[in-house]
Amino acid sequence: MEVKWRRIVDKYTKKLFQLSYLYVKDFHAAEDIVQDVFLRFFEKQHDFRQESSIETYLTRITINCSKDYLKSWRYRTHQVTTYFTGGYEMKNQLIATEERLEIAEAVLQLPIKYREIIILYFYENQSFAEMSELLQLPISTIHYRYKKAQQKLKEKLSTLEWEGLFHE
Repeated sequence: MEVKWRRIVDKYTKKLFQLSYLYVKDFHAAEDIVQDVFLRFFEKQHDFRQESSIETYLTRITINCSKDYLKSWRYRTHQVTTYFTGGYEMKNQLIATEERLEIAEAVLQLPIKYREIIILYFYENQSFAEMSELLQLPISTIHYRYKKAQQKLKEKLSTLEWEGLFHE
């Protein structure tokens, strides 16, 4: 039984961490969130009805935990503390090149409802239909948010970076 859990943790930790980091923009908070995700999964594994894959289930928990963190007192306190102390950023550990860093920063500046569409589409390779199911939103809303996110990113990024990001 222990081998099964270790395999699940090994297989999904990096992906869930990157997803959470893209939501919360904080290395340590993302680590904590991923730990919470696995704890919740292991505690409530009997509730998992296998209507979707474990990956989809863990992704949904990660999104929910990340959104909960963004609403939390801990996050608001951290934001104020970071503002006054200058804080630190560890983005270079996740994104190697300068160009990708600039794109990632532009994505991170998007409002959460647009950011999650970009994250799921480009970083998680999910289709609009999969996003619709995962986020429990109509597919038309997913399309609208995707187009709106494109517009907002186009405003932030230069033409060259924009063409590399959205090649339709």
